[in-house]
Amino acid sequence: MDLLALLGLLLGIFAILGGQLWEGGDLVTLLNGPAFLIVVGGTLAATLVQTPWRIFVQSLAQLRWIFLPPKFPFDEGLQRLVNWAATARKEGLLGLEQIVERDEDPFTRKGMGLLVDGGEPHSIRNAMTTEMELHETRQLQAAKVFEAMGGYSPTLGILGAVMGLIQVMHNLSEPALLGSGIAVAFVATIYGVGFANLLFIPVAGRLRSVVLQQSQYREMLIEGIVAIAEGENPRVIESKLAGFVKSS
Repeated sequence: MDLLALLGLLLGIFAILGGQLWEGGDLVTLLNGPAFLIVVGGTLAATLVQTPWRIFVQSLAQLRWIFLPPKFPFDEGLQRLVNWAATARKEGLLGLEQIVERDEDPFTRKGMGLLVDGGEPHSIRNAMTTEMELHETRQLQAAKVFEAMGGYSPTLGILGAVMGLIQVMHNLSEPALLGSGIAVAFVATIYGVGFANLLFIPVAGRLRSVVLQQSQYREMLIEGIVAIAEGENPRVIESKLAGFVKSS
């Protein structure tokens, strides 16, 4: 579990609630059903209008990455590439055929399959780079969903505030009803800005960073497999790809 993400979420909640208490406020005043419905319901509705169903479902599935991000074994991947290069120099590319069948990563299997089949280095690079870029684009669509929610949420908060003030204007002759309208107005603004800046936008940024890290790992695999196809020395490949490990 990513404890830093959990700590950040808890710290954000503590900062808001703690600030409210420090100012002498009551936490109950931050609980407002109409404001919550306007902001969260409106944000969700606008997002559903914008987003295809497949991408929306994908974004929900990727939410687990916030606390349980996938691991990309840069060190292990580099060592495997070096071992494969050594095998290719000793036994030829056909010596890697069994390795291709055992590898669990479809992306690696595809690259190694092209290598064993005698593909030219530039052809291997082009095929793997195209697949990596297409996969990255698909995965980043989930982050864009939460970025959109981060844009809609403050606007819906303003809408809730205006609706609350309308209620206030309608009830100027009845002072007892003014409080609820004012509460909706201000709490809706808090919900809109709070959800955007403490949840939606940070979630989008975290998902984006995971996808980019995966692409970085795949770039290392591409460079390593192409280097094997070009017949480079295993030690040279290790030195060449060491930068990927350090930057992971």
